Amino acid sequence: MTPINNIIKRELNPFDQINFKPGNFWGEEQDSENNVDSIHQEVISEVEGLLQSVNQDNRSRSALLLGDSGSGKSYLLGRLKRTLNQKAFFAYIGPWADSDYIWRHVLRSTVDSLIQIPEGQQESQLILWLKSLSAFTRRNLKQRLFSDSIWQFMQSDRRKFIHHLKTTYNQAGLYNPEFFFGVLHDLTDPELYPIACEWLRGDDLSEESMQILKVKNCIDTEEAAKNILANFGRISIQTQPIVLCFDNLDNIPRLSDESQDFQSLFNINTTIHNSLLKNFLVLISIITNTWKLNSERIQQADKVRIDKELRLKRINLEQAEALWAYRLKPLHQQVKPQPVSPIFPLNRKLLQLSFPSGKTLPREALVIGQKEYKKYKFSLVDSKVVKSIPEPEVIKVTKVVELPRPQIISPETIDAEFQLLWQKELKKTQDKNQKITLFSAPDLIRMLEESLQALQVGDIKTKLLRGKYASYSLSYSKSNKKNRIGIVWTEDSGMASFYNVMSASQKAMLANACQNLFLIRSGSLGTAKLKGYQLFRKIFKGTKNIHIKPNLSSVHQLATYHNLVNSAVAQELVLSGKVIKLEELEELIRKSQILEKCILLQDLGIVAKPEVSENNTDKIDFAPVRDFLFNLIKTQGFMGIPTLINQCISQFSDAEEDDVKSLIKDLCEEGIVKIIDPKAKLEDQLICLVA
Repeated sequence: MTPINNIIKRELNPFDQINFKPGNFWGEEQDSENNVDSIHQEVISEVEGLLQSVNQDNRSRSALLLGDSGSGKSYLLGRLKRTLNQKAFFAYIGPWADSDYIWRHVLRSTVDSLIQIPEGQQESQLILWLKSLSAFTRRNLKQRLFSDSIWQFMQSDRRKFIHHLKTTYNQAGLYNPEFFFGVLHDLTDPELYPIACEWLRGDDLSEESMQILKVKNCIDTEEAAKNILANFGRISIQTQPIVLCFDNLDNIPRLSDESQDFQSLFNINTTIHNSLLKNFLVLISIITNTWKLNSERIQQADKVRIDKELRLKRINLEQAEALWAYRLKPLHQQVKPQPVSPIFPLNRKLLQLSFPSGKTLPREALVIGQKEYKKYKFSLVDSKVVKSIPEPEVIKVTKVVELPRPQIISPETIDAEFQLLWQKELKKTQDKNQKITLFSAPDLIRMLEESLQALQVGDIKTKLLRGKYASYSLSYSKSNKKNRIGIVWTEDSGMASFYNVMSASQKAMLANACQNLFLIRSGSLGTAKLKGYQLFRKIFKGTKNIHIKPNLSSVHQLATYHNLVNSAVAQELVLSGKVIKLEELEELIRKSQILEKCILLQDLGIVAKPEVSENNTDKIDFAPVRDFLFNLIKTQGFMGIPTLINQCISQFSDAEEDDVKSLIKDLCEEGIVKIIDPKAKLEDQLICLVA
């Protein structure tokens, strides 16, 4: 039998913020068995009722989801998806980079979500949606059943597939049905599925890919994006609704008066209602204070299109206690018999003292849990602390080891937590995004702009170019220099688009909008006979202008910072129990020098390039692994060596156990960490920070 205190000493603090940061629910894991069902249950019931109404009459509806920062809005959206995914298809839509591209952003985000595979399913939402269309189902005893025979027959013949769908939905008022249904057919071909998805999400495809799909145009306008989204709804009358979840909206574009452009979003919602975009449920999640500041700026005619306003209430102490039990359950499961109290080593009195009103926010309860758990953990190795903390059972301390006092909020702890958070978020981004073209050009420029702001680049201005491709560009000026530097970033595969971007770039140079121009592009520049390539050579060959081929790693770093910016602006970025503002995040970025590792920023001359060593170029760089080990020990104070090793291996796929052990040995020899009982078995050894 392993005593619970031994488990506590060796495992991570289960309340640490790095374990439950909210975000896109398709990239976050939620355990259905560990949810506190009573929290926000009334809101879930209301949403389920709206969904049922949409399913009955196919009329789109919308709801405004309001809650304070820390009330669990993002987590609730994930819970809704997990709970109701059998009754609807779910799309997560975060902040957009440019309001002139908002419909294209909504479409891209919707398709990106539809290609995800729901829990318990073998196929993507997109294929499940396609198979559930009335064209491929039959009615039997009031049940809609998928017909394999019809599907297989239609799948084998593209023309018959298109004809069958056009006949079935001839009254639906569809946009470009010939092309749309043709692309839907191509979804059924595993070889064509990727480029069919790219067309649906609005990517600018190469001429070759367009020929394969037999389409004439890409979805490159707001009107086209709106109409394609409408197509999804209009042919889905006899299938499940699509739920559009708008979240993290504090980082949306700002207007000239610095107010947030919520009107563009509400224009979307009104259009869905007025243009009879059928079978959608729109959920708009906003912080209560943000809504108070901006609601009067939204036209009344658009506000009345919201069918319901749902507010997340504070939770009571019973629910807070259940949250604690949810966090502590994985620790308790390692012990037999389990502790009498499901919240040991915490107790109800701590909640009563912290929240005398009997109400709190989920995040506040978790922060208190983190703080008090840390106190208790340190008490197990420091007898002076033991005497000052009342606990539900007698603590037996067999060995006293002096460790540094746990400082709940300290710059060092925040720095360490931030670097751990960065590494975890970077890994999520790497796993999710396997190619640069998954990001739109406006998104890439927005991510770059945020990084430049964090690095205090001077006088950044968006939209260097004019016209359709303005959001593909920005400009800035270096300190103490009058010359403006222009940046254009395009990954559009079509050579016609590339020519237009080059033409707009030339016009910007002629208008003296910038004195030097960087083109960021990883894709093809075309061939010598194409006008776009000829114009490219004129601008970049033999001039001070530079073409940069970005690597995927750089984009991952920019995207990771962008996700953290979204969280900070939404007041959802918490380190050591402290809500981190955007200004503080930017300071952490500069202090940690994380973005100085970004090769793209090095190539742009924003940060200095490191000296290249000629030796050991093929060896794995273990510096990030070492940093992870040190920062994890720093945030935990002390922990079990096996836990440390396992955490490290799960974070770094290239790291072997022997490599990690070697790095731990190095840290010990440097005198910054030490093994408390080096003669004990490995599974019993604890490692701590040297005071």
